[in-house]
Amino acid sequence: MPKGSDLLVAALENEGVDRIFGIPGEENLDVVEALRTSKIQLVLTRHEQAAAFMAATHGRLTGRPGVCLSTLGPGALNFSTGAAYAHLGAMPMIIITGQKGILSSRQAKFQIVDVISSMKPITKMARQIVSASSIPTIVRDAFRVAMEERPGPVLLELPEDIASEQAEASLVPSHPIDIPVAHPKAIARAAELILQAERPLIMLGAAASRPRATGELGGFVHRTQIPFFTTQMGKGTVAGGTQLYMGTAALSERDYVHEAIDRADLIIAIGHDTIEKPPFFMGQKDQKVVHIGYVPANVEEVYYPDAEVVGDLGPTLKLLADELEGKLPNAGALLHLREHILSHISDRATEDRFPVTPQRLVHDVRQVIPEDGIVCLDNGMYKIWFARNYRTYVANTLLLDNALATMGAGLPSAMMAAMLYPERRVMAVCGDGGFMMNSQEMETAVRLGLNLVVLVLDDSAYGMIRWKQAVDHFEDYGMTFRNPDFVKYAESYGATGHRIGSVQDLVPTLDKAFNAGGVHLVAVPIDYSENTRVLVEELRAKVKPFEQAQ
Repeated sequence: MPKGSDLLVAALENEGVDRIFGIPGEENLDVVEALRTSKIQLVLTRHEQAAAFMAATHGRLTGRPGVCLSTLGPGALNFSTGAAYAHLGAMPMIIITGQKGILSSRQAKFQIVDVISSMKPITKMARQIVSASSIPTIVRDAFRVAMEERPGPVLLELPEDIASEQAEASLVPSHPIDIPVAHPKAIARAAELILQAERPLIMLGAAASRPRATGELGGFVHRTQIPFFTTQMGKGTVAGGTQLYMGTAALSERDYVHEAIDRADLIIAIGHDTIEKPPFFMGQKDQKVVHIGYVPANVEEVYYPDAEVVGDLGPTLKLLADELEGKLPNAGALLHLREHILSHISDRATEDRFPVTPQRLVHDVRQVIPEDGIVCLDNGMYKIWFARNYRTYVANTLLLDNALATMGAGLPSAMMAAMLYPERRVMAVCGDGGFMMNSQEMETAVRLGLNLVVLVLDDSAYGMIRWKQAVDHFEDYGMTFRNPDFVKYAESYGATGHRIGSVQDLVPTLDKAFNAGGVHLVAVPIDYSENTRVLVEELRAKVKPFEQAQ
């Protein structure tokens, strides 16, 4: 008879799982043995956190849950940040953790932590498996829950005696589940508000970037001819190069794109999820908001829509466009602001100053990344500049985290993208602080034979917090450190290291690294003085005349 571990692996194969990321322990040995003879690859990482980030990114890019595996206690708890990353970011993921035997206990409380209770607030479901024969049913339910809107992580804890228990059970087949289309009355109510608007504006949010959603979004924008902007996690859902693109809300207020946002009398928020740092604050005089999403809006102090259209985004937007197409004489009322906004965003993008400025960095990365190439950001000051300045043409080609906004996810996220799309150019962009939090995964990337370029921005500091410290007029204290020699560090893992010595070296070095294949680390010194000049002084100076013109 099969063991519980055999039933688990068979159930995962039944769900189409081809990789599991993680670090097994003593309590997982039956599962490891079952994996050894299966079609599923065990991808051994150097830290559980990285395994969770990789599994979450698999869910983000494919819509199918990624799977990660750890032992009990300390290993399981190392999944906490990755679980929260997936939970806030709406990424489907299955977390499998081990546990001591529950039918008998010969080691008392050694290493035992109540992982189920600790994970419940940051997962959609957390469940201990207490019977081997129930495993196929529980696994099917876990995948279903993880993928249902709003997607997210599910935890299954498998005690070692249940894993070794013999049992028979049939696999549970999956079946497609279609999301209902919005109610006709809701569509009609939204259409009426849009038809009455004098200065409409579309906002594309995080949920608009679901793999299942992006096809119809472009159709809605082009059929209505209403200009649009995106949130940070909504970038790429409609090609950034279109003539209707107004920019990305990298800040919550006062940036140039807010000149359009603040003048709009109606914002059509498609797929907005309030887990993102607010792209704008509601409360403008006479401004209305229509929420269009898979799930109802979360009413917040900064977001309380006037109408809601809840349903499967693609079919719902098609029906709404049928009501609007050719009937919106004011659709382009805000387009006259577009050139002004985008010209300011691209200002000084080719400046030759060294160390490299953020604007030049974003400009040069865009030069070497094709339209379908993928850039995965860690979390730091550069994220604002990439969100603001980096033009996207394909959904999910700029992966950033504007939900949990954790450091350490950039490299594992890029590794997952490189595994899924080996034919594309994939780059991780990390600050030196965030990179060092999971830099040990360079060994994993080399061992897996990935083609990957890791761009490390070197300022020897936790730059974003140091900048905010200065903006708030605190003394410069506690945010600086020393870095290793990044070239030698990369070489010690079997990767190739490069250090940029002039601004003219960046593009040719990146191109050379991509063309050579394998894992490359490119260290580039960065000058963050532009943060204060642009994001504080320039925006503060422009807000007064703009407010007077309102």
